[in-house]
Amino acid sequence: MFLQRMLRAIAIFTIALSFFLNTSVLPAMAQQILPHPDPIFTGKMGLTYEDSESEKADLKLPSTFGIENAPNILVVMLDDVGYGQMSTFGGAIPSPTLDKLADNGLRYTQFHTTGICSPTRAALLTGRNAHSVASGAVMEAGTNFPGYSTLIPQNAATIGQILQSYGYATSWFGKNHNVPDWETGAIGPFERWPVGLGFDYFYGFVGGETNQYHPALVENTTRLEAPKTNADGSPYIFNTDLADHAINYIRTTYALSDEKPFFMFFAPGATHAPHQVPEDYIKKFAGQFDTGWDEYRNQTFEKQKELGVIPPNAELTPREDLPDWEELNADEQRLYARMMEVFAGFTQQTDEEIGRVIDAIEDLDLLDNTLVIYIAGDNGGSAEGGLEGTINTTTYRNGLTEPFADKLAAIDELGSSKHDNHFPAGWAWAMDTPFQWTKQVASHFGGTRNGMVISWPERITDKGDVRYQFSHVIDIVPTILEAVGIEAPTQVNGVTQKPIEGTSLVYTFDATDADGDDLSAIDAPSEHTTQYFEIAGNQGIYDNGWMASAIRTVPWVGDTPLGNSLIDMDWELYNVGGDSDENCSVNTPDFTQANDLAEECPDKLDEMVKLFYAEAAKHNVFPLDDRRYERFDPDLRPSLVEGRTHFIFPDHFRAPEGVAPNLKSKSHTITADVVFPPGGEGVLVTLAGAFGGYGLFVQDGKLVYDYNLARLEHYRIEGSLLEIPVPTIGLPITLKAVYKTVSDEPGVGGEVTLYADGQQIGHGFVCETLSTRYTPDETFDIGFDTGSAVSDTYEELMPFDFSGTLNSVTIEITDDVADKESVDAYCGEPLLLNPIPFYD
Repeated sequence: MFLQRMLRAIAIFTIALSFFLNTSVLPAMAQQILPHPDPIFTGKMGLTYEDSESEKADLKLPSTFGIENAPNILVVMLDDVGYGQMSTFGGAIPSPTLDKLADNGLRYTQFHTTGICSPTRAALLTGRNAHSVASGAVMEAGTNFPGYSTLIPQNAATIGQILQSYGYATSWFGKNHNVPDWETGAIGPFERWPVGLGFDYFYGFVGGETNQYHPALVENTTRLEAPKTNADGSPYIFNTDLADHAINYIRTTYALSDEKPFFMFFAPGATHAPHQVPEDYIKKFAGQFDTGWDEYRNQTFEKQKELGVIPPNAELTPREDLPDWEELNADEQRLYARMMEVFAGFTQQTDEEIGRVIDAIEDLDLLDNTLVIYIAGDNGGSAEGGLEGTINTTTYRNGLTEPFADKLAAIDELGSSKHDNHFPAGWAWAMDTPFQWTKQVASHFGGTRNGMVISWPERITDKGDVRYQFSHVIDIVPTILEAVGIEAPTQVNGVTQKPIEGTSLVYTFDATDADGDDLSAIDAPSEHTTQYFEIAGNQGIYDNGWMASAIRTVPWVGDTPLGNSLIDMDWELYNVGGDSDENCSVNTPDFTQANDLAEECPDKLDEMVKLFYAEAAKHNVFPLDDRRYERFDPDLRPSLVEGRTHFIFPDHFRAPEGVAPNLKSKSHTITADVVFPPGGEGVLVTLAGAFGGYGLFVQDGKLVYDYNLARLEHYRIEGSLLEIPVPTIGLPITLKAVYKTVSDEPGVGGEVTLYADGQQIGHGFVCETLSTRYTPDETFDIGFDTGSAVSDTYEELMPFDFSGTLNSVTIEITDDVADKESVDAYCGEPLLLNPIPFYD
């Protein structure tokens, strides 16, 4: 009996202790610590099941955490879209989906992004400024300073991580340009991929852009090849495929649980280059842009006033540093108008595919309680096609000039898979009506002002109206948190969180504020009062209706800085809100930054510049960095291949350029250990694709090395294999290419010698090489060529899988140097390189 009493006492003590430990975190505190503490057992626990009462574990749903009627959330972010591009904000391109949401929600006319891709998306996901989360540049231009390392820190949890912890089904579709360049390979690490940032499912691409016909698809962390057709049997196009997957995810989620809301980040690569879309969409705009970009701005400006998305007293900013449309010749006008027709079709198709996603939500009767935030662009219109446009953006990124005749000859094929086209900078400026400048120019609204619509029928009371409150992309996370009813966590995964830096926009959802004042008024007060801007040396600061701006570099000029230095810039001053100030009596509202007050109000400008430096110090903007070409050097960042000179790759290996051996201006050998039957052929190794890259392959009885200089030249060196004794079937043969560079200077050429089993079979020269990135999206492939074909000789045979056995491919970086006199004698004068621009 004594033993039984003792055992019972021990059991009771153990149960009590367990209960105490499970309740040691106060409920209020538990809501701010993520993941949530394990649930408390509230049943009865006896010595046996007969005198115990069990309870079911709670489902991981918002209602479990006290959130009733949690809304579904869809955040849409387009790419490289100007304020005056889509019809919802006065543009000439129909955007029926955005129009429909605006009629059932609110248009935001003073919403801002950071001026370029990766920083905007990092700010959107975290609710903190881009430099605050180490994302002050695109992933390929990061440096090792805190504001630019590209490593989103653990103390800045994403909205995906927060909502996932509260039981949301979280997904991300489309563009992901927030993985550090050296972490994009098959071994990760994956903490900064979507699946590591709180998203249950990801389907899209990792990088700055992708081809609509041959996208670099990734599902979660696995690379895929795109199918030949869409789900409905139509020819494959990425925008459609993306919408199909998003719709399927929504339907699957609802089929499994009608209580589990979804949070979806839908970020198509459109309308970033390449501008590609089926011809049927292009035909809709035939002839509509023949009057040019100047007239487009005039017409859009008037339409914007009619819609009320700019104030009645707004001024249209003039054209600067761009060609006058009327001074272009007839061929230039015809080509550039066609490029704009393609872009317009691309824009409309993108909006229609988003409409299919909205329709799927509505079909499930979920739209009324779905918070839709549709952001038309992650920055302003892109001038990354240069002044003359391009049919291959690889030329722009590498400072190469395309002959105009080549572009004109391609006019009827633009929009197809044959070209990686981008319109001229003049059209980017037109898309940014009524503002100055374009994408990258974070100092001015042409680079940062984007149209936004928020729709939530169950909550927004002032449907169809306009909002003029100043806002920024960092406001999206706090808006979502307040809409759902969640406090920002103080701790996530044991890491204390830095405060959210944005301001919720829920205060704008009603018709009037608490004092009865009209929230649609042009002068309605803003709760987001101060905001800095900085991208690649371009600097800006907004404070209570005033804006100071300093442009450092013009996107289409490249490395030609303006001003004396990064800390001695030619600052401009604008009274955007029209309020008078003790340091400046000029109180005329200047919505578009048309009237520079720097000379009239030097004291106010000095105050604003000092505020910029204070905010820059606060948010890790220092050191300021206006370097362009240099920042894309992989040596500036951590690298898995740093210091390595010897690599061995298995068959069907794939890796993005950021984790592949960097062979630019480096001597090297490529050795393939193969076994192939008579007539065997296929790819041994390639990097990139049809718009630039290199490849070593076997075709028509020859070993071929093809260096594709952005399609301007194909340097092909061939060697016959027909005279080489083929060993007994099953025994290996060694195929080898030896590349010797002239020097380690960017863009220089070299010589290539081909061998089969040690016997020289070919020799030739490469006169020019690409100096920056080969590709933003295609991969380094072994044994096949994914995406598009590096060499047009096997385009119809893709993926041109090696038909024999490829045991391995070995790459060795060497110190050999080519005979410069021989290269120069063959090649003559090298191509003249233009300044290398900053790009995304």
